[in-house]
Amino acid sequence: MTREDQHTDLKSLRTITGRSVDWEALAKDCVCFANGAGGRLLIGIEDGETSPPAGQSIAPELLDRLRKRIGELSVNVQALPSLQRAANGGEFIELVIERSPSVASTCDGRFFLRVGDTCQPVLGDDVLRLANERPGRPWEAMDSGISRNSADVDKLNRFVLAIRGSDRVKDSVKEKGAEELLGHYGLAQGATLTRLGVLLLGTAADRRALGTAPLVQAIKYDEQGQKINKWVWDDCALSPVELVDAIWREIPDFRESYEVAEGLYRRNVPAYDEKVVRELLVNALVHRPYTQQGDIYLMLHPERLAVVNPGRLPLGVTPRNILHASRRRNEGLARVFHDLGLMEREGSGFDLIYDRLLSQGRPAPVPEEGTDWVKVTIQRRIVKPEVMRLLTEADERFQLTQRERITLGILAQTEGMTARELGSVLETDGADELAVWLGRLQTLALVQSSGRTQGTRYFVDPALLRGAELKVPTTLMRIEPHRLMELVREDLRRYPRSKIGEISARIGPELNRSQLKRALAELVSLSVVQMEGERNGARYRLSLER
Repeated sequence: MTREDQHTDLKSLRTITGRSVDWEALAKDCVCFANGAGGRLLIGIEDGETSPPAGQSIAPELLDRLRKRIGELSVNVQALPSLQRAANGGEFIELVIERSPSVASTCDGRFFLRVGDTCQPVLGDDVLRLANERPGRPWEAMDSGISRNSADVDKLNRFVLAIRGSDRVKDSVKEKGAEELLGHYGLAQGATLTRLGVLLLGTAADRRALGTAPLVQAIKYDEQGQKINKWVWDDCALSPVELVDAIWREIPDFRESYEVAEGLYRRNVPAYDEKVVRELLVNALVHRPYTQQGDIYLMLHPERLAVVNPGRLPLGVTPRNILHASRRRNEGLARVFHDLGLMEREGSGFDLIYDRLLSQGRPAPVPEEGTDWVKVTIQRRIVKPEVMRLLTEADERFQLTQRERITLGILAQTEGMTARELGSVLETDGADELAVWLGRLQTLALVQSSGRTQGTRYFVDPALLRGAELKVPTTLMRIEPHRLMELVREDLRRYPRSKIGEISARIGPELNRSQLKRALAELVSLSVVQMEGERNGARYRLSLER
């Protein structure tokens, strides 16, 4: 199954074969991807569909025409069309747009950028920001002039061992020698280290000579706002990878805990969630502009932690859309952190922070952006312990998705929110996007609603927060076929190649097995789902997986 996201857009075949073909709009979409991280246009799949019409055929000459027109109407855009065939036999065009090393534009001088799953214009001073963020040669890849033999031997050995022990790295990469790994991760070119190589594997003196290696200060304040303690990492002895562990280990406040009441019992909870703190540190180190000097500050107040990073958010990302937009400023560094298991995949780091905090009954993080800084603030204490219990029980019972947990956590901490208010908090636009975040919450009776359209009010039954037992709602027993098929599609998106028994256990064991079989058979006939194997050994997955 194919969905629109930051790297994928779906277009009807009529956009290039109809009577009034809008080539300029298509060129604009290509410019968006070229100025972003690259992507692909799938032409021949209608809105709301995941596959092309069965039997659809495409004339080969359309590919040449498409390549020619995009080249005529855009600047610095490389678009490569190819003919693809879906599982149902229908043909479609996959138009791959590479990330442009320089700023891309339409032929009439307009600039656009892909943000989330939308194409946004770049205007005024932001054009200069776009140009500054897209040098012909990234900072990471620049030659440091330092011999690769000058790398810190201990750091290099630890890096090689960590890569070979990672479950995120292919076996073919793990089999490479130390020298090959330097080239594979862009840490060295020829006989010298790149600036990224010095940042991660260089000596303290060489790292200091870069001028922009990250320096970190942690400052603790009392109730009156007076400084009472300070920790500093400013000798450039540690690489960004090592800084994360050092900061977590050396600040004692991160290991403090306190008790919260849960009925007749009390639970000991950490003052700060380790995964949240580490993700904040990783974001600060990976996404900071390494062409700009400035320290990273951790400001520890009695009731909150604020992490301040030099520089602004990448162009296209704002505090308003940070849950949806994703742009990596330092591709090579992000790749290393991901392969070492220190950061989530692209676009999911802030989702994890929201998920962890809200699932624990804490307020959501507060991102802010200034003229030359970005700050994220999280709270130390749990506001509503009952929310933590509800989220834990609901997730264990229904295996909620991350978006469902975030939405349930937000609503459980309020007395209810209108569709407009909830959409504002979740940074969604329209009922369709909001429905994705609500997921199964209403079907599972975890969230209730009243009213209509934008006046719809969503809320969590107070009885659930008071400890009422979670039960599978009777509505799930007589669920409409189209709703059941959507539950199956969402389940297979998260758990591909599942057996029917596994699907049933996750969606709801009380559900009639024959209903589930009919839903799967219908999805297979529509080419939305593919079946592998026969009878009891059959496994199901979504079509057009990539």
